[in-house]
Amino acid sequence: MARNQQKQQREASEFEERVVFINRVAKTVKGGRRMSLVALVVVGDGKGNVGLGMGKSAEVPLAISKASIDAKKHMFHVPVTEEGTIPHDVMGHFGAADIVMRPAVEGTGVIAGGAVRPLFELAGIKNILSKSLGSDNGLNIIKAAADGLQQLASPEDVAERRGLTVSQMFVGKKEN
Repeated sequence: MARNQQKQQREASEFEERVVFINRVAKTVKGGRRMSLVALVVVGDGKGNVGLGMGKSAEVPLAISKASIDAKKHMFHVPVTEEGTIPHDVMGHFGAADIVMRPAVEGTGVIAGGAVRPLFELAGIKNILSKSLGSDNGLNIIKAAADGLQQLASPEDVAERRGLTVSQMFVGKKEN
């Protein structure tokens, strides 16, 4: 028991978590409606690691706890540049929601809607421009943003796939 508690305390201090929203849902059963709560939580370390999770329970603290555990299970890495932005333009898609994300110059800040702002901040992105298109459902928008962030590739990754170094990739652009 003591080991498990120490592990949970270490994980809690390592990651910051934010509740994006809590939604009340109902299931119709023979005796009427059975109410429960769904929590959406974003967990991140501010250094490029971020996760998104959902939890469902009859009580708020339990739903948040489940969502936090789910977010830690589904963490992914986001390549962030030294300026605190993303390396290239990307478009994320989930359901009817689309989100366009563009790198921004230093000092711009996080220009994003309410649902995706915690995702960017906990990923360690300090400068980004984003615009949501299509659906205005917060859950679908944040999942579309997570999809877009997972598509990002750092210059090192691209160079490795091409069998080049980063300096060799950019030689042609500097000569023009």
